[in-house]
Amino acid sequence: MVPIDKVKEIITKHDALEKELSSGNIDSKLFAKKSKEYSNLGNIISIAREYVNFESEKKDLQNMVKDKSNDQEMIDLAQKDLSDLNKKKEKYENHLKLFLLPKDEDDNKNAIVEIRAGTGGLEASLFCADLFKMYEKVCSKKKWKLEIINISKSEAGGFKEVIFSVNGDDIYSYLKYESGVHRVQRIPETETQGRVHTSAATVAVLPEAEDVDIEIKESDLRIDVFRAGGPGGQSVNTTDSAVRITHLPSGVVVSQQDEKSQHKNKAKALKILRSRVYEAEKRKKDQERSSNRRSQIGTGDRSERIRTYNFPQGRVTDHRINLTLHKLDEFLSGEIHEDMNQELRLKEQSLKLENLSS
Repeated sequence: MVPIDKVKEIITKHDALEKELSSGNIDSKLFAKKSKEYSNLGNIISIAREYVNFESEKKDLQNMVKDKSNDQEMIDLAQKDLSDLNKKKEKYENHLKLFLLPKDEDDNKNAIVEIRAGTGGLEASLFCADLFKMYEKVCSKKKWKLEIINISKSEAGGFKEVIFSVNGDDIYSYLKYESGVHRVQRIPETETQGRVHTSAATVAVLPEAEDVDIEIKESDLRIDVFRAGGPGGQSVNTTDSAVRITHLPSGVVVSQQDEKSQHKNKAKALKILRSRVYEAEKRKKDQERSSNRRSQIGTGDRSERIRTYNFPQGRVTDHRINLTLHKLDEFLSGEIHEDMNQELRLKEQSLKLENLSS
């Protein structure tokens, strides 16, 4: 059962925000935030209003059933309405429970995604490129903006590492489930015996931190500049445009040399560094709340093997929810990626609901 006081709080908050937003007397800096909160409450307000009236409606119907002066037809109708009301209440309770679940404060943020080739040599770097292409297609399908921050290429069109940002609505809430070790099983083109090789790539999804999220003091940074180098040690720039930034308190180091401008490289490096430091702080807090971590699917643990892509069998398996889709090509093309994501969300909600009830 959902505590009635919690439901009344939803109604009170919604009505207060409605009054505040319509008054016009609101700080412009807070307007967007409060408008979003009001819109979010608007998704549940009608259910909340009906829910608080259930008990009085139920009492009226029960009295009608007990009243001996009513004819049998009216009593039967009242009993049917009472049964329908209980079913409706149960349905509304589920909606309210999901709405009242603790939310990740970073869900509405943009994201920075880092993909790195792991074990498996050249095959791992090719898989790293495949994963990047998959996320490109997912972003295109959802009309999200993807921007490459840094890319390190290997032979045969593979990537040793690629870092990119994704901008749009509620990006982190979707992409956070991608953090972890992705494993691929397939026969490399260079394999003459037809043997299946296993290699891996690591995906890290960071909520994009803004200045207000975490304070990074200039005095805590060591900034080194150096000459950018290309593949095989060749020089790609005759000026010291590459930047390496070290955050001294945490030891986080970010190097950036993609741009010809030192200023642009510094801005990109700071963007990544801010998000990495923010994520490290977030991870520390999550570990302190270890009981909560048991109810999270998208914990962002990079060492966790989360998914296997098996090319000979044409399947992709997510090990966190034991879900296998025998449509690997469609998954990699971004067509059914959301199906997997939806199942991961539902599983996490289910675990959180169990936590809420216990």
